[in-house]
Amino acid sequence: MSDQGKTATWGQRLAAGLGAWRYGTVLGVFLLVVGALAWRLVDLHVVDNEFLRKQGDVRTIRVESIDAHRGVVTDRHGESLAVSTPVQTIWANPSEIDADEPRLTNVARLLGLQEARLRERLRKYSGREFIYLRRKLQPEIARQVLAMGIPGVYSRQEYRRYYPAGEVTAHVVGFTNIDESGQEGIELAYNQWLSGESGRKRVLKDNRGRVIKDLTLIRDAKPGRNLELSIDLRLQYLAYRELKAVVGAHDARGGTLVMLDVDTGEVLAMVNQGSYNPNDRSQLSPDRLRNKAITDLFEPGSTMKPVSMAAALESGKFKASSTIDTAPGYRRFGRFTIRDHRNYGVISLTDVIAKSSNVGISKIATELGGDTIRDLYARLGLGQPTGIGFPGEAVGVLPAPPKWRPVEEATLSYGYGMSVNALQLAQAYMVLANGGIRYPLSLLKADEKPVGERVLSEDVSFQIREMLREVVENGTGKRAQPGFYSAGGKTGTVHLVGKNGYEDSQYKAIFAGMAPIDNPRIVTVVAVDAPQSGEYYGGEVAAPVFARVMGDALRLLNVKPELELGDAKAPRLASGERG
Repeated sequence: MSDQGKTATWGQRLAAGLGAWRYGTVLGVFLLVVGALAWRLVDLHVVDNEFLRKQGDVRTIRVESIDAHRGVVTDRHGESLAVSTPVQTIWANPSEIDADEPRLTNVARLLGLQEARLRERLRKYSGREFIYLRRKLQPEIARQVLAMGIPGVYSRQEYRRYYPAGEVTAHVVGFTNIDESGQEGIELAYNQWLSGESGRKRVLKDNRGRVIKDLTLIRDAKPGRNLELSIDLRLQYLAYRELKAVVGAHDARGGTLVMLDVDTGEVLAMVNQGSYNPNDRSQLSPDRLRNKAITDLFEPGSTMKPVSMAAALESGKFKASSTIDTAPGYRRFGRFTIRDHRNYGVISLTDVIAKSSNVGISKIATELGGDTIRDLYARLGLGQPTGIGFPGEAVGVLPAPPKWRPVEEATLSYGYGMSVNALQLAQAYMVLANGGIRYPLSLLKADEKPVGERVLSEDVSFQIREMLREVVENGTGKRAQPGFYSAGGKTGTVHLVGKNGYEDSQYKAIFAGMAPIDNPRIVTVVAVDAPQSGEYYGGEVAAPVFARVMGDALRLLNVKPELELGDAKAPRLASGERG
């Protein structure tokens, strides 16, 4: 065989060998891959099946939060003032929703949304898995939305805060935001107490995000604790009704009423005008949010005269039988003149209070000195926090100059040159009413009688109460007579302060008093801002509110009437007398 033939035969054998080797190699690799896959399948399904289970869990098991129920706020008798009710929140997974879905028209209608805005949001957040559509809906509306069966639209249960008494208790209770976090009032002051602790649970979901099964409880939700206020809702309604009526009748700028339990310092009622409805905040204005009884300061005016008189009796320089010469009816301090409504001449200390004599009380103040009067004011709680723990409380101003000028001593004695809030004024009168004991004030119901501090002698407080009785029976506060109960109190009429100082035609009408006067049960302060109907004195505007509120409140508290039918005095103001 030729060399050429031998070469061809060898090449053929080499090509055939190489082909067989390649075939064997490919076949071997294929068999190895198949074997490896087969082994992995056996390993995953038989030897180590936890991997597939874990991967499945990653795709179907989720951890969800469990909303905690916020604590209930009640009045002293268990009437609900703030409760959390279950509602539904509609949410969506934009990645699962076709923004052109025709049924979204009905969804927008039911949820009160603009259809174009809804579709725009779904397109904008198409890469996300969660957006809110509408929170805190009535369950029935949520059911109608879910009944449409639109893929990617879901619901979850939440809670919504509801206030049964509405605007009547708004300034005390306050409100929460959409996440049930306190924003105003008691809801803010005791937010941590009322707030619960959310829980967590593992759930099994399908590929559409729907919960199929609750698997395990990681941490149970802890509901918030309840809060029992000192407020008596019956008295709160009564006070709110009367205050709203007088503000409307006199076209006033606003008003405040505070009612305290004389023997415990508990706040039984606290109302303001204007108010707001915490259940509907669509028309809410910031100026209506303030609890003016605590946050707003004013000069108390003549309502301070009984306290100044108490300082005079306590000093020993004056007795109840002492007299003061108020002639000629005015008193000058340089360019400043103090005036009475008329020249009362020589009058008793009781008449100084009953007739509200500025000249008389200023002469007493000159004899005592400013420090003596200021000291008693401070002991009664003026110029200091009440300790009530309410957000935004204003402390007020109680002057303490290094050296008192005569005019400063005079004006301090009848409540000018200082400032208080309505709650502080009520606290001062509470001390006069209960025999000289200052109790800590509280918006929470007291389980037992608190420990008080004696700041005034029982004898002096009794003598002041007798003077306050005379104010209602024969003085400037005749319209404060509460029907079949005896009462005592003091009128006050002060100029309101504007941008340029005291406003000549704007007044605050005040009445502070207690009843029954022989054994006081309640102290009430009424203040009406800028009445415009012609009447503006405390005895004309605020005193009648006191009379109506106190008369009805004492009946509600089952206090036995003291006066017979023929003894009950009509609440009217005698001609020529002013409050």
